[in-house]
Amino acid sequence: MKRITKIEAAKSSDKKKLRVAAYARVSTDSEEQLLSLDTQKNHYETYIKARPDWEYAGLYFDEGITGTKLAKRDGLLQLISDCERGLIDYIIIKSISRFSRNTVDSIEIVRKLCNMGIYIFFEKENIDTGKMESELLLSILSSLAESESHSIAENSKWSIQKRFQNGTFKISYPPYGYKNVDGRMVVDEEKAETVRWIFEEILAGKTPATVAKELNKKGIPSKRGGRWEGHVINGMIKNEKYTGDVLLQKTFTDDRFIRHINRGEKNMYLVTDHHKAIVSHEVFEAANAVIELNGKEKGIQKGEAKYQNRYVFSGKIICGECGGKFKRVKLARYFGYSCNTHVKDKNACSMRTVPEEPIKGAFVTLMNKLTFGRNKVLVPLSEMYKTCRSTEVLSRINELDGQIEKNMERRQQVLQFFTKGLLDPAVYTEENEALNEEDARLKAEKDSLTTQVSGSHEQQEALSKLLKYTAKGLMITEFEPELFTEHVDHIVIYGRMEIGFAMKCGPVFRERID
Repeated sequence: MKRITKIEAAKSSDKKKLRVAAYARVSTDSEEQLLSLDTQKNHYETYIKARPDWEYAGLYFDEGITGTKLAKRDGLLQLISDCERGLIDYIIIKSISRFSRNTVDSIEIVRKLCNMGIYIFFEKENIDTGKMESELLLSILSSLAESESHSIAENSKWSIQKRFQNGTFKISYPPYGYKNVDGRMVVDEEKAETVRWIFEEILAGKTPATVAKELNKKGIPSKRGGRWEGHVINGMIKNEKYTGDVLLQKTFTDDRFIRHINRGEKNMYLVTDHHKAIVSHEVFEAANAVIELNGKEKGIQKGEAKYQNRYVFSGKIICGECGGKFKRVKLARYFGYSCNTHVKDKNACSMRTVPEEPIKGAFVTLMNKLTFGRNKVLVPLSEMYKTCRSTEVLSRINELDGQIEKNMERRQQVLQFFTKGLLDPAVYTEENEALNEEDARLKAEKDSLTTQVSGSHEQQEALSKLLKYTAKGLMITEFEPELFTEHVDHIVIYGRMEIGFAMKCGPVFRERID
């Protein structure tokens, strides 16, 4: 007699998780916006990992790219490519406007992804493309986003032009040496002293690069809390705001959302005695004359490539005893570097001349050591930098970004109502001032938090470059100037037998020299 035994189907507890990716876009490529990407990554990683049936598949992003141009958005294109490769099952995006403000692009991308069984969830609009019966709603919303992009731009241009013409335009982001108090530019006396010193040093014949290095040596932070660069000093010397004047509309944005330097295509407005000056017009003009003269002597013309130092170590070697700079010297049998302080007064510094070739050899040794010990030295350093950015701080910055964006949307609505004659001027002024005050408060808190975590950002980027290089496993046999410039900030001479390479990624590695 046949006997039948039922075998129960296995109940698998290991259900395949949905691989969920997020996409973000910021409108500029400034350091502050790069930090915003970190906060968004923190937000989405926490949000996605909170779902037990979801698996975090990464954050895709574009920096400094307008939402109206798909072809230039490498992050979005890479996201689509990874979807085609079967690496992603679901996508989360903050809003349709962050996805694409072009209706045709929005619909085409959604259709393409839907055909692959991959759907998008837009947080702000609460739209899940996998639950849409048609594309009508998405089409309407993306059309609104596209028209809103142009409407906001036109309203902003109209408002700004009016304020240019009547002299009421407020400088929302004052240059170093000033601060914004109730919408007015006010001198920050402590930083103003640094500005005056910079102009004095330029008048004394120092280059912007040299001035920047001396500021870094003194430990004076730049406006964003990072290191000074020569191009920043150069820009400060050419900034008319330090004389108390303001030249408005030095740049403009065309109908395709491309920003241009105003070379006479648009009107410019010079507002004299707009605020208290830090330097006189005479000092300002003299400093600019020095910059221009130095440029002509080096064959630099405006708009051409910058002058490159003939010697890769020039201005990058520091005395470990007195802190002075080393300069290149020619001795009887070799070239070397001598401490300026020692050359002027041997009693002030005992550091002696160091030959050039052993410095190059020490760098070759260092790079080979870093390549060989990559996993023991550089990888742990990378992990340490990642944990330096507090999750709580990043979350708060993300919250502030959302509040700032809502404030901006409200201001745009108020402006739109006013331009259409739907708001009384007095009501508009009161509402606009209240929103501006709220915006300033939110940005002040964000700036404070940003300063806490932005210091390691440049170092982390530099470390990423060094990790990428050492991953190749290449051992070098001779000094490579480009490699030195890419990874080393400066050299410290501790003695004739020992030097240190201060890397752009942070640490100082010591090496023996013969």
